[in-house]
Amino acid sequence: MKFGTIEWGGREHVAVLTHDNGGVLLPSELGDLVTIISGGAPTLEAVRNAVSRSEATPFALDNVRVLSPIRRFRRDVLCTGWNYWDHFYESEGKREGQDVPKPDAPTFFTKAPDVVIGPTDDIAFDAAVSAKWDYEAEIALVIGKTGRSIPREQALEHVFGYCLANDISQRDLQRRHGGQWFKGKSIDATMPLGPWIALRDAVDLSQVTLELDLNGRRMQQASVSKMAFDVAQLVSELSFGMTLHPGDVLLTGTPSGIGNARTPPIFLQDGDEVIVRASGLGELRNRMRHVPLSSYTN
Repeated sequence: MKFGTIEWGGREHVAVLTHDNGGVLLPSELGDLVTIISGGAPTLEAVRNAVSRSEATPFALDNVRVLSPIRRFRRDVLCTGWNYWDHFYESEGKREGQDVPKPDAPTFFTKAPDVVIGPTDDIAFDAAVSAKWDYEAEIALVIGKTGRSIPREQALEHVFGYCLANDISQRDLQRRHGGQWFKGKSIDATMPLGPWIALRDAVDLSQVTLELDLNGRRMQQASVSKMAFDVAQLVSELSFGMTLHPGDVLLTGTPSGIGNARTPPIFLQDGDEVIVRASGLGELRNRMRHVPLSSYTN
């Protein structure tokens, strides 16, 4: 059973994927997916009952549009940098004077929530905004229970489940704005998320391989077990003195193979197709499409 949000019949619906080709819609009275996650075990039991009812409304994936599973954000998308050491080392000397020592603790940053798009939506591309668009395949986790200063041994209890993300970055904006990452990772409509959230206990991350293909060429491939700081440590460290809420999304870092670290560098262009996949978590399949993000429209 996987959780997501679909567009069907001109409306958004929270849905549960029960097999490879489809699933069932959840009753609207259960609320959006953030509300369902916030409800904890009692709401999950209500979901299981709703799915098993004979009157549950079925859907076929061929007849719906799968959206980003989380549609309502209480805060920025939370992110982890340099969480695969091969990625940290591949960029040494290529950070344009902004190199730092190998970190002893997770490196956190955020992305504005307007970056989020669905698993098959076009990624907004504007060469006037950046000349250095880069890809980053990542596992994303969704927080399931409120907590602050969560002990590592209890951290997984606060994880609802996992999905995929592509942390599209604009490397020149990262450098232009003091080396901090927020601006160079917050361009509107550029971060695919989804397609479905698999429950925490249904996924053994130690057995998951994360991959990214660009126009049919394999650019990233790594076992998630190679993360420098595992999920329990990420949740524990991030929550230290800081409250995490149900529905919060945390990206867990990307492995080596990014475009900026290659010789010569490879940057995304209009029309490129980018696919992120991982066993048990499905795939994101997106195409770069020109959108005049640099035009003033307000």
